[in-house]
Amino acid sequence: MTFDLNSLVAIDTHVHVEQDSQGCCSLDQELLDASAKYFKGDDNRTPTVADLAEYYRERRIGAVVFTVDATTAMGHPALSSEEIIDLSATHDDILIPFASIDPLAEGAADRVRSLVAHGARGFKFHPSLQSFAPNDPRYYPIYEAITEAGLPTVFHTGQTGIGAGLPGGRGIKLRYSDPMLLDDVAADFPDLTLILAHPSVPWQDAAISMATHKANVYIDLSGWLPKYFPAQLVRAANGPLRHKVLFGSDYPVISPDRWMTSFSELDMKPEVVPLIMKDNAADVLGLS
Repeated sequence: MTFDLNSLVAIDTHVHVEQDSQGCCSLDQELLDASAKYFKGDDNRTPTVADLAEYYRERRIGAVVFTVDATTAMGHPALSSEEIIDLSATHDDILIPFASIDPLAEGAADRVRSLVAHGARGFKFHPSLQSFAPNDPRYYPIYEAITEAGLPTVFHTGQTGIGAGLPGGRGIKLRYSDPMLLDDVAADFPDLTLILAHPSVPWQDAAISMATHKANVYIDLSGWLPKYFPAQLVRAANGPLRHKVLFGSDYPVISPDRWMTSFSELDMKPEVVPLIMKDNAADVLGLS
């Protein structure tokens, strides 16, 4: 099997693997329950790679899949990126595996190189969950290694549903997900592709400015139903950023079905829709 772009109706650039082959989950039960309550979804909250392959194949939607390695910050063992890559290889008609590394762990840059050799197609970061300021120069060797590999990155930005509604948000600090911290990274690594995940509330204008200013910065639209998008994001996606915005759902907390139904109700220009739903992602992922 091979990834056949022409057979797909869309590419979902933001999909979480939440359970491994041994039944271990990416988050502890309190955080899983809190996020399910926050997003009000009714889909399987802990899908495996096989679950995702079946789900997305039925819908003819390609999916970028990953976990988040926040072992040091959260004290919860991460799912294996190697396993995600290996299992995705058996579903390479529909899944594109990204890896995640713990930026606080010793030897993080070497870990990047190891995962690249294993078959990673990109890297996912969640600064708030991983408790790091992404513009701190101590993390630059990580970006150097990813840039050497020519792979894209996805960074969570803005509010997070993980820890939402819990005392102190379970210690998760939103300030690490201010997209302006990534402006330094984008400037210092012009050959590194950065995808700013989610509407970056409360910093939406900053994200739009970055994607407008820097050729290597993109925005994915995951984590929010489109009917709740900030108006300035819709305007930008419909116009100057039409080639810089990517469809993403944040499944399993928001299903692609719910997302696309809501998106269809926006006043989007017909020529922009295929760019957002598939073409822009194909370019960023090197599929076109």
